This record gives sequence, structure tokens and C-alpha cells, in this order.
Amino acid sequence: MQRRKFLKETFSKLPIPFITPVLLSSACNKETINPSSKSVLIIGAGISGLAAAKKLKETGFQVKVLEAQGRIGGRLRTNRSLGIAFDEGASWIHGIDKNPITTLAQEAGMTTAFTDDDSKKSFDIGGIVRSTILYDKTEDEYYSMLESLMKNGSANESFEAVFNKMYPTKINDRLWKFFLSTYLTFDTGDLDKLSSTLYDEGEVFNGVETISINGYDTIPTYLSKGLDIQLNQRVTKIDYSNAKVQVFHGGNISEADYVLVSVPLGVLKANTINFIPTLPNSKQNAIQKIGMSCVNKFLLTWNTAFWDNVQYISYTPEIRDKFNYFVNLKKAQPNVNALMTFAYANYARQTEKMSDAQIIDEIMAHLKDMYGNNIPKPTNMLRTKWGGNENSFGSYSFTAVGTEMQHFEDLAEELNDRLFFAGEHTEVDYFSTAHGAYLSGIREADKIINLL
Repeated sequence: MQRRKFLKETFSKLPIPFITPVLLSSACNKETINPSSKSVLIIGAGISGLAAAKKLKETGFQVKVLEAQGRIGGRLRTNRSLGIAFDEGASWIHGIDKNPITTLAQEAGMTTAFTDDDSKKSFDIGGIVRSTILYDKTEDEYYSMLESLMKNGSANESFEAVFNKMYPTKINDRLWKFFLSTYLTFDTGDLDKLSSTLYDEGEVFNGVETISINGYDTIPTYLSKGLDIQLNQRVTKIDYSNAKVQVFHGGNISEADYVLVSVPLGVLKANTINFIPTLPNSKQNAIQKIGMSCVNKFLLTWNTAFWDNVQYISYTPEIRDKFNYFVNLKKAQPNVNALMTFAYANYARQTEKMSDAQIIDEIMAHLKDMYGNNIPKPTNMLRTKWGGNENSFGSYSFTAVGTEMQHFEDLAEELNDRLFFAGEHTEVDYFSTAHGAYLSGIREADKIINLL
């Protein structure tokens, strides 16, 4: 799945800055560093927190990680209950060239497979196979629209509002709904909340897309080796008013010289952590203004495959954001008869109130329209509910109406050289991605190291 695919297509001529972990870790080479007497508490055992913890521990700090859940990984979560590695969060390495996740995945033992965006088949309602010519022509028009729409946008208007004014004849076009849903909403957030001027923000790495085969959780497992991680320790309060920062968690109080908060933006929005003193207005404003997207994933298995032997199967229903894209896992794993599909934005949130049986019926209605009423029922289904998950309250950040790019910088700003913040929502260039989360952890570790 080509995350931010429109950026690659439309803005490929722009220079893409890259910060390598080697450059970020240059501070570790200082011979004068003596961090063994300094302690760091890291809140959250997702990829950003673990990346920071690993680097700080290797530098000599006393490091402890507090994790609210009974497992590590955060939104890098893999479900193997069906004998398949179903990545509930991140699945792809988005552009493997110079992407830090590429090397990290190799070190962690992750196996990956190339996913070919050109291996696709598109169906309209009634099982009508859409011509490749029409699909490609509309895709080109879609990219051209993305180039021009921001010129007509404004800070207080959503992408959807501006699009509807500029392209009224395309509002109900099912193929256009598909592109707006799977190519844009999936990569950003709710179109009625997405900024009409900042939807193109964020940098990308070049190279092909690869999907994890044996599970993205191999990365947090690798990063966590040798770390002191305390599970089931939900943090409720952080007092950074004194020289030592106090963290209240699971009925306990821990102290440290430095504290790194790496919880998702959705958790910060929910105000489940009480900060003393209260966070500065700039940070509170950033938490409020940056959007939090919701994408839910669904894996269905069968005894035999009945679908086309292509990587991606698209379907264009009347309702946008509803089970309109299917990833054929059999392409990368021949012995696996499984499809993965998605729900985005408000429809994704609606699915969290639906039963498994209702979900299967809705997905099967689309598959039956494409492949006939006699296709078999799935043997199993797995699903996610990221919107209501108290450990994330959403999937990833996006540039909503009212967002300014400075807000990402404000979220990354340390307080009193004692309280630090990491996570994809703190990476102005790579927000909403796993590699952005990883780079943020390295960035904050370097900040702490450079204080010595």
C-alpha cells in the first residue's frame, strides 16, 4: 500500500531531506559523557519509546520503560491466532530507500515481500470490471486535482468543502469516491476535517513498498531486548515541577532525572495523564489542533481462494470508506487464503459498534457483488478497533483544519530539560508513520544525551 502515494507522484521532483540514525547518534561519540548516574523513565513501549530506551541504555543511562498494556509494541501489534501474522497496525515499509525501518527490519529478522501497486483489478457495482484505461485516466485526473486544490483552499476550510465546490460533478462518482477514500483518507484523515492547504505535507522515502510477512512486532521485540520494561503500568500523573520528575503509575510513584512521554496523540487528547504543572498553552493547542485519524483493518480467511490473482482488488460502493480495497495476502504467501480490507474515518468508527457477524455480512456483500453469490463463507475473521482503544484512541495523526505545521514542532518541544515527548505526532516531516515514530525516539534520546 503506497502511503502518501500522491506525494510521490505529484511532488517527486522536490528534494527530500533525510536524517539517518548514524547522524542522529553522532552525539554518542562524545568521550566526556558519563550518564550512568542519570535515570530516564520512558512512558510507552511503542517503537518511539523503545528506540529511545535502547539508545539511552546503550549510552549508559539508567532506563526504565512503563507500559500501560500487558504487551510491548504500541500500534505495532501482530495477531497470530489464525496462524497468519496479521499486523493490526503498521503493515508496510513505505519506501525502502534510506528508510531507517528497512535496516531495522533486517536486524530484527522481519521478512518482507514487495507489493506491486500495478497488480490490481477494479470492480464497480454489479460486478462490472472497470477498464484499466478508465481507472488510469481517473487516477491521473485525481493527481492533477491534488496539485491544484490547495491553491483554492484556505486555513478554515476542509479538503471536502473545497473539493465539493471545485468538482461538484465528481462528488457522487463512485470511482472518485474510491480514490478520495483509499488514496487520500487512508493516508491522512477524515476529509471533512482534513486541511485544504496542508493535505500534501510530509516527506516520503523513495523505493518500492514492502509488506511484513512474519509480523511487524519483530521490531519492538528486537528493540526491547535487555530493557527494563514494566507492563500493566498505566501512568496517571507526571509532576515535573521539581529537579526529579515524579511519575504516578499503577499505584506506584517513580522518580527520574528525565521523563520521555511517547504515548499516542489520541491519549494526549483524552487527557488521561495529569501534568503538573499543566502543559504550556502552545503544547495544549497543538494537541487539540492536530487531527487523529481512524483506520480499522479486517482479515478474512477461506479454505480456498476464489478471487483474482492480483495484489489489490478494488470495489466502488456508494458509501465511501467502506471495505473498498482488498489486499490479496496469497500473492506474497501462496499457502495463505486470506484477504485484508479496511474501513476509514467515520465508517471505521462505526464498525466498532458492529458485531463480527455484521462486519462479515457487509464485507461479503461486496465480495458477492464482485464474484457471485455462490462464493464460500469465510472460515475466520480478525478485526481492529483503534478508535475506541484506550491506549491509542485512533490510528495516527493528520493535518486537520486549524493545524499548523509548527504544531508538530510544539509537540516535540521539551519542557525544563526534564520532560520530553516522542511519537509520530511529534515528527513534522514523517508524521503518521512508523518510521516517523522511530526517528522521534532517536531524536529525543539525542536531546537527553546532549544535556550531559
